[in-house]
Amino acid sequence: MVTINGALAVDLAGQVVADTIGGTQFSGVGGHEDFVSGPGLDSSDRSLICLPSTTMVNGILTSRIMGILPSGSVVSTPRHQVDTIITEFGVAELEGRTIRERAHALAAIAHPQFRDELLASGESWPQD
Repeated sequence: MVTINGALAVDLAGQVVADTIGGTQFSGVGGHEDFVSGPGLDSSDRSLICLPSTTMVNGILTSRIMGILPSGSVVSTPRHQVDTIITEFGVAELEGRTIRERAHALAAIAHPQFRDELLASGESWPQD
């Protein structure tokens, strides 16, 4: 089975926000959890989470891949359930990776304008 879910944002650890970010609810979580958990039942299954790398917030280009999630964000999918994150810049395979490895993989698929900042933020995570 292969499932595809959308997301509002993801942090460098791989935590996914699908409905509420920074205290503002944009949607319901729907079947997000079911479609992320279901593929974990068989080793050949895949869970893909797709999102655009950026969004406009008050006229300012903002990365949807973040060093840390804003206060008031609700994590829809914890990092241990996240397999693959996809943006228009590539694919980050997160399963089995350390936090630092996840941070580097996610920075690599962020909008180029934000990559250096995200890599620097990823270096603040504890050594693996």
